Amino acid sequence: MKLIIMGAPGAGKGTQAEILSERLGIPTISTGNILRAAVRDGTPVGKKAKALIEAGSLVSDDIIIGILRERLQNDDCKQGYILDGVPRTLAQADMLRDEGIEIDAVLDIDVSDAAIEKRMTGRRTCSGCSATFHTEFNPPKTDGVCDHCGGRLTIRKDDLPETVRHRLEVYHAETEPLLAYYEAEGKLVRVNGEQSLEATTAAIFAALEGSRN
Repeated sequence: MKLIIMGAPGAGKGTQAEILSERLGIPTISTGNILRAAVRDGTPVGKKAKALIEAGSLVSDDIIIGILRERLQNDDCKQGYILDGVPRTLAQADMLRDEGIEIDAVLDIDVSDAAIEKRMTGRRTCSGCSATFHTEFNPPKTDGVCDHCGGRLTIRKDDLPETVRHRLEVYHAETEPLLAYYEAEGKLVRVNGEQSLEATTAAIFAALEGSRN
């Protein structure tokens, strides 16, 4: 199965992608990971990306798609793959289609902005061992102190309310239009991501099975 996994920041895409990857026996392909690997390995497109990064420029869509095309040629992608983080825009979706990169289904993990804010702004990270906690869902035994090493718990910049709201604004403006794009192609599968982890996983597999029939 060839999948795109979508959802707002904090919707649980990474966790569910790991579960899908393990159960389906196909790799999860993250834009950031393949970009770093291409630069490290010195592939032709990776060299172009490295030059842009070193110059402080953004990596263009054609380079992102080129690196993705290189990655999909690997043997582990023959039975399928999960794309996480690409496409991010309608322009990238058009480029995927033009490159002939096949997609069977687009999985959208649907979580409201209010629930996203609650999840992300409640996260606390240990300054010592990097363990993570949540003020409501996984609180430490002592407020502000890591259960594991006794380190101080802090709020990452990414989890500050203003940062979370900005990331959601960018998602709604740039990435959310992709849902209508893939719905028009009959490939969109929506799942309620505000359930428990296990319930969301079960709903994903039921929805994907239904999309095959």
